[in-house]
Amino acid sequence: MPFRDIVGHRRLLSLLSRSIGRGQLPPSLIFSGPSGVGKRRVAIAVAQSLNCLKAVASGQWPVAGQTGPTVAGGRLPVAGQATGAVGNRPEPKVQSLPFDACGECPSCKRIARLTHPDVRVVERPEDRTEILIDQIREVVELSTYRPFEGRRRVVIIDNAEDMAAPAQSALLKSLEEPTASSSFILVTSQPHAFLPTIRSRCPRLRFGPLDVAEIVEILTRDHGHPEAEARAAAVVSGGSLGRALEMASGPFANVRATAWQALRLAVEATSPPERLGCARVLAAGGSSSNLPGHDRDVLAVHLRVLASLVRDLAILSTRAHGDVLANPDLTSELKSLAGPFQHGRAVRAFAAVERALGALERNASPKVVADWLSLQL
Repeated sequence: MPFRDIVGHRRLLSLLSRSIGRGQLPPSLIFSGPSGVGKRRVAIAVAQSLNCLKAVASGQWPVAGQTGPTVAGGRLPVAGQATGAVGNRPEPKVQSLPFDACGECPSCKRIARLTHPDVRVVERPEDRTEILIDQIREVVELSTYRPFEGRRRVVIIDNAEDMAAPAQSALLKSLEEPTASSSFILVTSQPHAFLPTIRSRCPRLRFGPLDVAEIVEILTRDHGHPEAEARAAAVVSGGSLGRALEMASGPFANVRATAWQALRLAVEATSPPERLGCARVLAAGGSSSNLPGHDRDVLAVHLRVLASLVRDLAILSTRAHGDVLANPDLTSELKSLAGPFQHGRAVRAFAAVERALGALERNASPKVVADWLSLQL
């Protein structure tokens, strides 16, 4: 997928495009950011641009009121310069792509299918808990040779935080003494897991969460989901397309039914023991939702959906205008609960759900989190 077809991360894509066009792309990069926001897809687009047989100049592409990551000075740092994470500043209304892959030539198509001999994606084997040192040694050795048929060999290490210290050490020499014909891109959501020597030798580009509108566009355009369903999944995804796809393609209806039931119990309860019934519903809902993962992951999904329902209640209880409901198909049901959530209750409930999600991320007990939240709603 060429740069122009990627949704989101407009400024980063423009910076990468200009750097490739000028021949200034650093030999190694870290793409960091939340899971599921498109880092790997951008890495593959970089490989296409470096090896496209018909590298083309694109037109301009509009961006409406979006903010995104930037690099000071408007260009990527080169090897040997400071390598801190990029910052944020408002996007201009139009971003240009001076250099982009065609997406149609044999090279671009083979890279998209991951069958090009000069583009390698290194991943943790399914039956292992980490990326093996032998995998790293193989691509390091390859990087010492000229590309087989492309202009540049590109090694993409996906979920690079899965490299143990010995594997990172095996990679270090290639980062310290890069060849002119090879590039390494480390894709990660946990850059702090790298050795300091790795971080110091790779400029880091930070990818932010996708906007709700961007996720809705991808779900409706590329995956055929109805807009209402896509919006509901996007709102609870936390800016992660991967998470939104999981929600929109499978158990979303069951998860939302569980969250709705828990919310009604919280409203109708007249005593603390009755309120704890809300926690039991959230916990028991995991087994009926066919969601993969552990109790912690299941509860987190339920809480994200619960947050979207509470947000809608806040909009309805304050009669806010111009805000789009995340669950428009439940408007009549939500209106029936809007009354009890007036006078700031909806805002306090939303803040409680956010605190509960934060506690889960800090490894708090799922049962304790669910019990505490049920007493706050």
